[in-house]
Amino acid sequence: MNRFFAAALAATLCAGIATAQDLRPLNSDSEPDRMDWADLDAKLGPLPKLADGLKVGGVSKTLTNEYWRSLGEGYQKFADKLGVTVAYQAAQSEGDQLGQLTIAEGMVTQGYNVLLVSPQTDANLQPVMEQAKAANVPVVNVNDAVIPQAEHYVGNVQRDNGVRVAKWFVENRPNGGKVAIIEGQAGVYAAVQRTSGFKSTIEEGGKFTVVASVPGNWDRQMSYDAATTILQQHPDLVGFYCNNDGMALGVVEAVKAAGLQDKVVVFGTDGISDAYKSIEAGELTGTVDSFPVLTGEVAMEVALRLVAGQKLPRVVATPQALITKDNVKDFQGKGVDIRTVLMKAAGK
Repeated sequence: MNRFFAAALAATLCAGIATAQDLRPLNSDSEPDRMDWADLDAKLGPLPKLADGLKVGGVSKTLTNEYWRSLGEGYQKFADKLGVTVAYQAAQSEGDQLGQLTIAEGMVTQGYNVLLVSPQTDANLQPVMEQAKAANVPVVNVNDAVIPQAEHYVGNVQRDNGVRVAKWFVENRPNGGKVAIIEGQAGVYAAVQRTSGFKSTIEEGGKFTVVASVPGNWDRQMSYDAATTILQQHPDLVGFYCNNDGMALGVVEAVKAAGLQDKVVVFGTDGISDAYKSIEAGELTGTVDSFPVLTGEVAMEVALRLVAGQKLPRVVATPQALITKDNVKDFQGKGVDIRTVLMKAAGK
Protein backbone atom coordinates (compact mmCIF):
# COMPACT_ATOMS: atom_id res chain seq x y z
CA MET A 1 0.00 0.00 0.00
CA ASN A 2 2.79 2.41 0.88
CA ARG A 3 4.60 1.65 -2.39
CA PHE A 4 1.36 2.15 -4.32
CA PHE A 5 0.75 5.49 -2.60
CA ALA A 6 4.30 6.66 -3.28
CA ALA A 7 4.03 5.74 -6.96
CA ALA A 8 0.64 7.40 -7.35
CA LEU A 9 1.85 10.52 -5.59
CA ALA A 10 4.96 10.72 -7.78
CA ALA A 11 2.86 10.42 -10.93
CA THR A 12 0.49 13.14 -9.75
CA LEU A 13 3.37 15.42 -8.84
CA CYS A 14 4.91 15.02 -12.30
CA ALA A 15 1.59 15.86 -13.93
CA GLY A 16 1.20 18.81 -11.57
CA ILE A 17 4.57 20.23 -12.52
CA ALA A 18 3.63 20.17 -16.20
CA THR A 19 0.36 22.03 -15.58
CA ALA A 20 1.46 24.05 -12.56
CA GLN A 21 0.67 27.64 -11.92
CA ASP A 22 3.50 30.12 -12.35
CA LEU A 23 4.37 30.07 -8.67
CA ARG A 24 7.73 29.77 -7.00
CA PRO A 25 7.96 26.81 -4.64
CA LEU A 26 6.71 28.28 -1.39
CA ASN A 27 9.04 28.98 1.50
CA SER A 28 6.58 30.32 4.04
CA ASP A 29 9.31 31.77 6.26
CA SER A 30 10.88 33.94 3.57
CA GLU A 31 8.07 34.54 1.05
CA PRO A 32 8.07 38.33 0.35
CA ASP A 33 4.37 38.43 -0.60
CA ARG A 34 3.14 38.44 2.99
CA MET A 35 1.01 40.28 5.52
CA ASP A 36 0.94 40.22 9.30
CA TRP A 37 -2.25 38.83 10.84
CA ALA A 38 -2.76 42.06 12.80
CA ASP A 39 -3.07 44.06 9.56
CA LEU A 40 -5.93 42.14 7.93
CA ASP A 41 -8.70 44.58 8.84
CA ALA A 42 -6.56 47.68 8.37
CA LYS A 43 -5.37 46.71 4.89
CA LEU A 44 -8.36 44.73 3.57
CA GLY A 45 -11.28 46.26 5.42
CA PRO A 46 -14.11 44.35 7.11
CA LEU A 47 -14.91 40.83 6.00
CA PRO A 48 -17.18 41.06 2.92
CA LYS A 49 -20.72 39.70 3.02
CA LEU A 50 -20.70 35.93 2.58
CA ALA A 51 -23.06 33.78 0.54
CA ASP A 52 -25.51 31.62 2.44
CA GLY A 53 -24.75 27.94 2.93
CA LEU A 54 -20.95 28.14 2.80
CA LYS A 55 -19.17 24.93 3.80
CA VAL A 56 -15.55 24.97 4.98
CA GLY A 57 -13.47 21.81 5.21
CA GLY A 58 -10.59 21.54 7.67
CA VAL A 59 -8.05 18.74 7.28
CA SER A 60 -5.62 18.26 10.15
CA LYS A 61 -2.60 16.05 10.79
CA THR A 62 -4.14 14.28 13.79
CA LEU A 63 -6.45 15.01 16.69
CA THR A 64 -4.31 13.13 19.22
CA ASN A 65 -2.14 16.25 19.56
CA GLU A 66 -3.67 19.15 21.50
CA TYR A 67 -2.19 21.70 19.10
CA TRP A 68 -4.30 20.44 16.21
CA ARG A 69 -7.44 20.18 18.34
CA SER A 70 -6.90 23.81 19.38
CA LEU A 71 -6.43 24.87 15.76
CA GLY A 72 -9.80 23.31 14.96
CA GLU A 73 -11.32 25.13 17.92
CA GLY A 74 -10.14 28.38 16.35
CA TYR A 75 -11.72 27.45 13.00
CA GLN A 76 -15.03 26.72 14.69
CA LYS A 77 -14.93 29.79 16.91
CA PHE A 78 -14.57 32.20 13.99
CA ALA A 79 -17.05 30.34 11.78
CA ASP A 80 -19.72 30.24 14.50
CA LYS A 81 -19.77 34.04 14.66
CA LEU A 82 -20.79 34.09 10.99
CA GLY A 83 -23.01 31.03 10.81
CA VAL A 84 -20.60 29.16 8.53
CA THR A 85 -20.59 25.34 8.53
CA VAL A 86 -17.24 23.68 9.31
CA ALA A 87 -16.21 20.04 9.09
CA TYR A 88 -12.88 19.32 10.78
CA GLN A 89 -11.32 15.91 10.20
CA ALA A 90 -7.90 14.36 10.63
CA ALA A 91 -5.86 11.27 9.88
CA GLN A 92 -5.66 8.54 12.52
CA SER A 93 -2.02 9.33 13.23
CA GLU A 94 0.70 11.75 12.19
CA GLY A 95 2.09 9.10 9.86
CA ASP A 96 -1.15 8.31 8.01
CA GLN A 97 -0.40 10.26 4.84
CA LEU A 98 -2.77 8.30 2.60
CA GLY A 99 -5.60 8.61 5.11
CA GLN A 100 -5.18 12.38 5.23
CA LEU A 101 -5.10 12.62 1.43
CA THR A 102 -8.31 10.58 1.19
CA ILE A 103 -10.08 12.95 3.60
CA ALA A 104 -9.00 16.04 1.68
CA GLU A 105 -9.94 14.63 -1.71
CA GLY A 106 -13.33 13.63 -0.33
CA MET A 107 -14.03 17.17 0.78
CA VAL A 108 -13.38 18.51 -2.70
CA THR A 109 -15.69 15.87 -4.17
CA GLN A 110 -18.39 16.65 -1.59
CA GLY A 111 -18.58 20.29 -2.65
CA TYR A 112 -16.88 22.18 0.17
CA ASN A 113 -16.31 25.81 -0.81
CA VAL A 114 -12.80 26.16 0.64
CA LEU A 115 -10.27 23.89 2.33
CA LEU A 116 -7.93 24.57 5.25
CA VAL A 117 -5.23 21.90 5.24
CA SER A 118 -2.31 21.11 7.56
CA PRO A 119 -0.32 18.52 5.61
CA GLN A 120 1.54 15.62 7.20
CA THR A 121 4.46 16.23 4.83
CA ASP A 122 5.34 18.76 2.15
CA ALA A 123 4.17 16.32 -0.56
CA ASN A 124 1.29 14.13 0.61
CA LEU A 125 -1.52 16.65 -0.09
CA GLN A 126 -0.02 17.99 -3.33
CA PRO A 127 -2.53 15.96 -5.43
CA VAL A 128 -5.40 17.84 -3.75
CA MET A 129 -4.08 21.16 -5.05
CA GLU A 130 -4.72 20.22 -8.67
CA GLN A 131 -8.08 18.60 -7.86
CA ALA A 132 -9.23 21.66 -5.91
CA LYS A 133 -8.02 24.07 -8.59
CA ALA A 134 -10.01 22.20 -11.22
CA ALA A 135 -13.09 22.47 -8.99
CA ASN A 136 -12.42 26.18 -8.26
CA VAL A 137 -12.01 25.48 -4.53
CA PRO A 138 -9.45 27.70 -2.76
CA VAL A 139 -6.97 25.88 -0.49
CA VAL A 140 -5.20 27.46 2.46
CA ASN A 141 -2.13 25.64 3.79
CA VAL A 142 -2.22 26.16 7.58
CA ASN A 143 1.02 25.80 9.50
CA ASP A 144 3.60 23.04 9.78
CA ALA A 145 4.40 21.24 6.52
CA VAL A 146 4.37 23.44 3.41
CA ILE A 147 2.94 22.40 0.04
CA PRO A 148 5.37 23.92 -2.51
CA GLN A 149 2.59 24.99 -4.89
CA ALA A 150 0.28 26.37 -2.20
CA GLU A 151 -1.23 29.69 -3.28
CA HIS A 152 -2.06 30.69 0.29
CA TYR A 153 -0.42 29.93 3.63
CA VAL A 154 -1.29 30.95 7.19
CA GLY A 155 1.16 30.28 10.02
CA ASN A 156 4.10 31.50 12.01
CA VAL A 157 7.74 31.87 10.95
CA GLN A 158 8.98 28.39 11.80
CA ARG A 159 12.66 29.26 11.87
CA ASP A 160 11.98 31.92 14.48
CA ASN A 161 10.83 29.24 16.93
CA GLY A 162 14.35 27.90 17.22
CA VAL A 163 15.95 31.34 17.08
CA ARG A 164 13.96 32.54 20.10
CA VAL A 165 15.03 29.57 22.22
CA ALA A 166 18.67 29.88 21.14
CA LYS A 167 18.69 33.54 22.17
CA TRP A 168 17.40 32.53 25.62
CA PHE A 169 20.37 30.18 26.02
CA VAL A 170 22.81 32.88 24.91
CA GLU A 171 21.36 35.39 27.37
CA ASN A 172 20.80 33.06 30.31
CA ARG A 173 23.71 30.64 30.02
CA PRO A 174 26.60 33.02 29.23
CA ASN A 175 29.24 30.32 29.83
CA GLY A 176 27.80 28.18 27.04
CA GLY A 177 27.99 24.39 27.08
CA LYS A 178 26.59 21.31 25.40
CA VAL A 179 23.01 21.30 24.06
CA ALA A 180 20.87 18.78 22.20
CA ILE A 181 17.95 19.01 19.78
CA ILE A 182 14.99 16.64 19.57
CA GLU A 183 13.64 17.14 16.06
CA GLY A 184 10.15 16.45 14.74
CA GLN A 185 9.51 14.23 11.73
CA ALA A 186 12.55 14.05 9.46
CA GLY A 187 12.23 16.22 6.36
CA VAL A 188 9.07 18.07 7.43
CA TYR A 189 9.39 21.81 6.81
CA ALA A 190 8.56 22.97 10.34
CA ALA A 191 11.01 20.54 11.93
CA VAL A 192 13.79 21.47 9.52
CA GLN A 193 13.29 25.21 9.97
CA ARG A 194 12.95 25.12 13.77
CA THR A 195 16.05 22.98 14.09
CA SER A 196 18.06 25.13 11.67
CA GLY A 197 17.06 28.35 13.42
CA PHE A 198 18.13 27.03 16.80
CA LYS A 199 21.37 25.42 15.65
CA SER A 200 22.69 28.29 13.56
CA THR A 201 21.85 30.91 16.19
CA ILE A 202 23.24 29.08 19.21
CA GLU A 203 26.50 28.19 17.46
CA GLU A 204 27.23 31.76 16.32
CA GLY A 205 29.20 32.84 19.37
CA GLY A 206 31.23 29.65 19.64
CA LYS A 207 30.30 28.99 23.28
CA PHE A 208 27.70 26.29 22.66
CA THR A 209 28.10 22.91 21.01
CA VAL A 210 25.18 20.91 19.62
CA VAL A 211 26.23 17.39 20.61
CA ALA A 212 23.11 15.60 19.32
CA SER A 213 20.23 16.37 16.96
CA VAL A 214 17.91 13.39 16.55
CA PRO A 215 14.32 12.86 15.31
CA GLY A 216 11.67 12.33 17.96
CA ASN A 217 8.91 12.06 15.30
CA TRP A 218 6.59 14.25 17.40
CA ASP A 219 6.34 11.32 19.83
CA ARG A 220 6.66 11.69 23.60
CA GLN A 221 7.94 8.19 24.36
CA MET A 222 10.46 8.20 21.52
CA SER A 223 11.74 11.56 22.75
CA TYR A 224 12.04 10.27 26.30
CA ASP A 225 14.14 7.37 25.04
CA ALA A 226 16.30 9.62 22.88
CA ALA A 227 16.90 12.05 25.75
CA THR A 228 17.78 9.21 28.12
CA THR A 229 20.49 8.04 25.73
CA ILE A 230 21.82 11.56 25.17
CA LEU A 231 22.03 12.24 28.92
CA GLN A 232 23.93 8.99 29.45
CA GLN A 233 26.43 10.02 26.79
CA HIS A 234 26.60 13.69 27.88
CA PRO A 235 25.83 14.04 31.61
CA ASP A 236 27.24 17.59 31.48
CA LEU A 237 24.55 18.71 29.00
CA VAL A 238 23.04 22.13 29.81
CA GLY A 239 19.81 21.91 27.83
CA PHE A 240 17.44 20.55 25.18
CA TYR A 241 15.45 22.24 22.46
CA CYS A 242 12.48 20.18 21.20
CA ASN A 243 10.47 20.85 18.06
CA ASN A 244 7.14 20.43 19.87
CA ASP A 245 5.77 20.32 23.41
CA GLY A 246 4.78 16.66 23.47
CA MET A 247 8.38 15.69 22.85
CA ALA A 248 9.60 18.29 25.33
CA LEU A 249 7.42 16.85 28.09
CA GLY A 250 8.91 13.42 27.39
CA VAL A 251 12.39 14.93 27.67
CA VAL A 252 11.44 16.58 30.98
CA GLU A 253 10.63 13.12 32.35
CA ALA A 254 13.99 11.79 31.15
CA VAL A 255 15.81 14.68 32.81
CA LYS A 256 13.94 14.06 36.07
CA ALA A 257 14.69 10.34 35.92
CA ALA A 258 18.40 11.16 35.55
CA GLY A 259 18.25 13.52 38.54
CA LEU A 260 19.39 16.47 36.43
CA GLN A 261 16.39 18.78 36.67
CA ASP A 262 18.43 21.46 38.44
CA LYS A 263 21.10 21.44 35.72
CA VAL A 264 19.38 20.72 32.39
CA VAL A 265 16.79 23.11 30.92
CA VAL A 266 14.17 21.95 28.41
CA PHE A 267 12.27 24.00 25.82
CA GLY A 268 9.41 22.97 23.58
CA THR A 269 7.23 24.53 20.89
CA ASP A 270 3.46 25.01 20.45
CA GLY A 271 2.16 26.29 23.79
CA ILE A 272 -0.19 23.43 24.66
CA SER A 273 -1.91 23.53 28.06
CA ASP A 274 0.27 20.77 29.55
CA ALA A 275 3.36 22.81 28.62
CA TYR A 276 1.97 25.80 30.51
CA LYS A 277 1.21 23.62 33.53
CA SER A 278 4.73 22.17 33.45
CA ILE A 279 6.28 25.65 33.26
CA GLU A 280 4.22 26.78 36.24
CA ALA A 281 5.30 23.64 38.12
CA GLY A 282 8.95 24.54 37.52
CA GLU A 283 9.68 21.55 35.26
CA LEU A 284 9.56 22.61 31.60
CA THR A 285 11.70 25.72 31.20
CA GLY A 286 9.74 27.23 28.35
CA THR A 287 7.80 26.89 25.12
CA VAL A 288 7.39 28.97 22.00
CA ASP A 289 3.64 29.46 21.90
CA SER A 290 2.27 29.80 18.38
CA PHE A 291 -1.28 30.35 19.66
CA PRO A 292 -3.17 27.66 17.74
CA VAL A 293 -6.68 28.90 18.57
CA LEU A 294 -5.86 32.38 17.27
CA THR A 295 -4.07 30.85 14.27
CA GLY A 296 -7.25 28.90 13.50
CA GLU A 297 -9.33 32.07 13.70
CA VAL A 298 -6.96 33.92 11.37
CA ALA A 299 -6.85 31.01 8.90
CA MET A 300 -10.65 30.85 8.82
CA GLU A 301 -10.85 34.59 8.20
CA VAL A 302 -8.35 34.29 5.34
CA ALA A 303 -10.33 31.38 3.84
CA LEU A 304 -13.60 33.32 3.98
CA ARG A 305 -12.03 36.45 2.50
CA LEU A 306 -10.80 34.30 -0.40
CA VAL A 307 -14.24 32.77 -0.93
CA ALA A 308 -15.68 36.29 -0.92
CA GLY A 309 -13.36 37.19 -3.80
CA GLN A 310 -10.72 39.27 -2.03
CA LYS A 311 -7.10 39.23 -3.16
CA LEU A 312 -4.71 38.29 -0.34
CA PRO A 313 -0.94 37.93 -0.08
CA ARG A 314 0.46 34.45 -0.44
CA VAL A 315 1.42 34.32 3.27
CA VAL A 316 -0.41 35.67 6.31
CA ALA A 317 1.97 35.45 9.25
CA THR A 318 0.62 34.58 12.70
CA PRO A 319 2.20 35.46 16.09
CA GLN A 320 4.37 33.56 18.53
CA ALA A 321 6.05 34.25 21.86
CA LEU A 322 8.62 32.59 24.09
CA ILE A 323 6.87 31.63 27.34
CA THR A 324 8.83 31.03 30.55
CA LYS A 325 8.06 31.32 34.27
CA ASP A 326 8.87 35.04 33.97
CA ASN A 327 5.95 35.87 31.65
CA VAL A 328 3.59 32.89 31.80
CA LYS A 329 0.92 34.89 33.65
CA ASP A 330 0.85 37.47 30.86
CA PHE A 331 -0.45 34.90 28.41
CA GLN A 332 -2.94 32.82 30.36
CA GLY A 333 -5.26 33.05 33.31
CA LYS A 334 -8.46 34.77 34.30
CA GLY A 335 -9.14 37.94 32.34
CA VAL A 336 -6.37 37.42 29.76
CA ASP A 337 -7.51 38.12 26.19
CA ILE A 338 -4.78 36.69 23.96
CA ARG A 339 -5.88 38.62 20.89
CA THR A 340 -5.66 41.91 22.80
CA VAL A 341 -2.29 40.99 24.32
CA LEU A 342 -0.83 40.09 20.93
CA MET A 343 -2.33 43.08 19.11
CA LYS A 344 -0.71 45.29 21.72
CA ALA A 345 2.60 43.45 21.23
CA ALA A 346 2.26 44.08 17.49
CA GLY A 347 1.79 47.79 18.18
CA LYS A 348 -1.89 47.85 17.12
